[in-house]
Amino acid sequence: MFRPGMRGYLVPLAAGVALTTSAFLPWVIIGEYSRRGVPDVWALWLAGLGALAAVLATLSMITRKNSRHPLLVIGLFSLGITFLAWRIVPRSAEQGARTWAQAVAIADGVPASAVQDAHAIVGSGIYVGLAAAAVLVAFGLTIVVKRASQPYIAIDPDDDV
Repeated sequence: MFRPGMRGYLVPLAAGVALTTSAFLPWVIIGEYSRRGVPDVWALWLAGLGALAAVLATLSMITRKNSRHPLLVIGLFSLGITFLAWRIVPRSAEQGARTWAQAVAIADGVPASAVQDAHAIVGSGIYVGLAAAAVLVAFGLTIVVKRASQPYIAIDPDDDV
């Protein structure tokens, strides 16, 4: 499994495991309440894509076949999902906390305008997911960016065309 030519696939294997793990870490923190990503569809997609990346990397090490193109696609999808989650999830959590606090205030007979705004902090799960997705994209791009064996074309001086 750990053959000399395929040790590089340990990088996407670790990134896939980290991407799957990031779905179970806290994504949003509001006060003392932290919300994990797992019940949301975003996190389920990331867990599935991370597991798929880990399986592809493991199969590449076992079979000695290249799977960088699929890893690039998985990395791009997971990077897009984590970027959107980074931008959208904290705002929606703030709105949900504000709505819940206003409902409690109205039930207690206090005006809803007296409720303080809750500020959401992005948790470690989104940052771990962003880093793992970026590693998958970088590893997948190594198949696209190849070093040319001859950087320029040698022109034949006897060419009469």
